[in-house]
Amino acid sequence: MKLFDRYILRTHFGTFFFSFVTIMAVFVLSFVTKFLERLVGKGLDFGIIAEVVVLQSAWMVGLAVPMAVLVTTVMAFGSLANSSELTVMRAGGISIYRLVSPVLLVALALSLLMERYNNVLMPGANYRANALFADITRMKPTLGLDKNAFSDIIKGYSIMARDVDNETGELYDIVLYDRARPDMRTVILAAKGKIEFTPDNAYLVLTLEDGQIHELRLPEMDRYRKMVFAKNRYVFDATGYGFERSDEGARRRGGKELSAADLLAMAREFQEKGDEAQRAAIRGVDELKAGIDRIRSHRTGGAASAAASLPPAVPGRAIEAVDGMLGDLDVQLDRIRQNREDYRQYMIEYNKKYSLAFACLVFAVVGAPLGIMARRGGFGAGAALSLAFFVLYWVLMIGGEKIAEQGLLIPAVCVWLPNVILSCAGLFMLYRLSHSVNASAR
Repeated sequence: MKLFDRYILRTHFGTFFFSFVTIMAVFVLSFVTKFLERLVGKGLDFGIIAEVVVLQSAWMVGLAVPMAVLVTTVMAFGSLANSSELTVMRAGGISIYRLVSPVLLVALALSLLMERYNNVLMPGANYRANALFADITRMKPTLGLDKNAFSDIIKGYSIMARDVDNETGELYDIVLYDRARPDMRTVILAAKGKIEFTPDNAYLVLTLEDGQIHELRLPEMDRYRKMVFAKNRYVFDATGYGFERSDEGARRRGGKELSAADLLAMAREFQEKGDEAQRAAIRGVDELKAGIDRIRSHRTGGAASAAASLPPAVPGRAIEAVDGMLGDLDVQLDRIRQNREDYRQYMIEYNKKYSLAFACLVFAVVGAPLGIMARRGGFGAGAALSLAFFVLYWVLMIGGEKIAEQGLLIPAVCVWLPNVILSCAGLFMLYRLSHSVNASAR
């Protein structure tokens, strides 16, 4: 390695460490501000709270490293350009590509390390963090409630609240599904409610106000009842709601808790299930067409052909059979849709394992020309440009995920598109810088 290569890399190392620590501090502070008041004073040891913060920092590292690379390259090359050191190097016949190459090589090595981190360390940390949160949620139920999302924190029920007041523990616009009775579909709606323990922690009490109870008997669906209440209480045994570590191996891993190989295997499994459901739906359509043809032939062929054309022998029963086929077809279509959605979700997470890792290289390509062009703006301009490009990257990533979730484009294209766009922008800026120097030299 030549002397100027070592010098350029040395200017990056200190800035990278400072940027990484600063970004991690911002992430951790944001998490602590949001969750600490919900954890402290709930009977948890300080070690448990510290473990939550440490485990949650795993996903923060996956974002902080690419961001630090972007900030580092912008600041380092901006500093070199501002002090005219870069000008001297280029006057000595060193091209802009040669100056940037050692930084790109280190960024590539860092991308490979981050790929291993995203596939080996982060899934395990996310899994342990979610398991720990689930254990804590049993002790403080409202901790496991998110706005506009169903939760199974109450055994036998699914509960959703449009709004949650974390300070008072009050819930607003509540929807509660009772899953304890398979012969009855029960939906409870309430304008306001609260979940709390009794003073002796023996029972968990759900208090609902200004609500309605809707009941429908299954599977006949021939009996419906509606009840209105001003205030209603549901009492549950609090056994198992105290803090106790569960067996980590007993939990099923979610998408962010799996390695790329596991995600790919799960995606292929859902793809196969979707294909099987599609084949079953096609068979159902063929059977439906045949049933309709038999009904039509019965109506046009007269009584003589009735027995041959209608297996049920009665047109009314034939229509019931067709209705049953339509019901089966709806079930298969729902399975196709659900399996396709699951497949896309797992493929999105699979591609993100690699695209976020190689964002380190992408941001190095973008950051070097940005730093040179922003040399007169100092730290403020470099930080602003870094933030703007990272926000652009994240907006493209989120937008791509939404497009992939809807099935408009394949997940690989949507997830990798931000890397491609920013890489092309960075290479174009390097090309313009190189040719502008050559033109000025002539």
